[in-house]
Amino acid sequence: MASAKKTGTAAKAAKSKGKAKPARVAKAASRPAKKRTQPDVADADPALFDPLTQGEAADAIRTLTEDKRLSAMAKVGRYRVICTEPLVVKPPHWMAGHRLARVVVYDYAADRCIDACIDLDAGVVAHLELTKSQPMLSPDEEALAVSIAMSDESVTGKLGMGEGPMSTMHYWGRTQGDLAYARRSAAVIFGRTGGHSTLVAVVDLLDNQVTQVVPAELW
Repeated sequence: MASAKKTGTAAKAAKSKGKAKPARVAKAASRPAKKRTQPDVADADPALFDPLTQGEAADAIRTLTEDKRLSAMAKVGRYRVICTEPLVVKPPHWMAGHRLARVVVYDYAADRCIDACIDLDAGVVAHLELTKSQPMLSPDEEALAVSIAMSDESVTGKLGMGEGPMSTMHYWGRTQGDLAYARRSAAVIFGRTGGHSTLVAVVDLLDNQVTQVVPAELW
């Protein structure tokens, strides 16, 4: 009888012990998973957002033109820098915390746009994109377009008293038959100061010549 009681007690203990295990498993499963901590953008160095210095802009352009992928552009030399500006990326990107510069260049010889990210800390081209897109006109291109238009007799001969260049904008032809559809061009708008525009001259920036002269009301 004593052995039977012991056997029954042992069985009950084993049974109760077996029931406790699922409870512990369920409790562990109910615990929320730990979230990975991400770097806080607020901890970024504010100096990364500062405008590029002249030296940094020059270094960025030099690094870009020395890239082997752009050796033909650098050799021919028919390109213009559209803009250089600071670029900041968020963590956890591997370049977070680096001093970066975005450089946009238009390659006239290949009729293409170069959009690059330069890692100024490492002195390398971190990203390079070559497209057929048309970036905004640079201030130098705007000034060149006005100069070309003002030296063309087909433009100056149609200007009235007191009329001159009012504004300059990038122009992209509407149809494939338009020369400006495939060539980088600018539209110089003429008129009187404080008055309405009277004339529009389209300037081909590849060959530096006026390709269209249109009355403003027909533009």
